Amino acid sequence: MKTEAKGTSMQVTTTTIPGLTFSVQVEEVNHRDQFGGLICYLASLYRLDPKTSARHLVRRSRIPGTADDMKREFQQGGIQAFRRLEATA
Repeated sequence: MKTEAKGTSMQVTTTTIPGLTFSVQVEEVNHRDQFGGLICYLASLYRLDPKTSARHLVRRSRIPGTADDMKREFQQGGIQAFRRLEATA
């Protein structure tokens, strides 16, 4: 698993979870004002194509903390977690 964060006022955190047939990428955008108040939050879940590295959006959420739930679900459930999310989307 690889995680990287960019920026100061708008923090973008990208976590890539490698898999055998494809990888899953969880991207979290967290924007706060100078007092620490939340301005914007967006968690996006992408399926990475191994041949072209294209990102295919699977799920998106604006509920704060959702990115951690998505990461935990994929680390524990693997491909079954992806299929559950794909079926509900």
